[in-house]
Amino acid sequence: MFVKSAALAAVLGLIAAPAFAKMAPDAQMHFKAVASGKVSRIMSQYAPDATFLWVGGPLNGSYTGKKAIRSVWKKFSHAVGKTTEKTSDIVVGTNAKGMTVTADVKFIGKKTIPVRYVLAYRNGKIVFSAGCIPIPVPRSKPLP
Repeated sequence: MFVKSAALAAVLGLIAAPAFAKMAPDAQMHFKAVASGKVSRIMSQYAPDATFLWVGGPLNGSYTGKKAIRSVWKKFSHAVGKTTEKTSDIVVGTNAKGMTVTADVKFIGKKTIPVRYVLAYRNGKIVFSAGCIPIPVPRSKPLP
């Protein structure tokens, strides 16, 4: 019984691996586009009716539709300029309807801007994105 389960898991893993391999690069492409400061590159990745949620800071708000989202990225790119990006802790979830990606991204330029990202994709386009510039919170003691 264990052998059958292990074999099934191996086969499913082989089937899922190519799909997973494509997913993280989609998000990585988005982060690199943001770092480039090229708004047209960023916007090419969004669905027409996408929603973008920015939590905190001068861009705080909820934006729906490409026109509204474009205005946010223009402000961000103007304020920050061209940067490099360093991505860590990418987690990808997929199913037949789309995928989600969470990641910690640092945009390094005039100053370093850490962003906690959540991206949701359908049909290869971002339908929801959220960014939060995290404020360090003191860690509490672990529960007994």
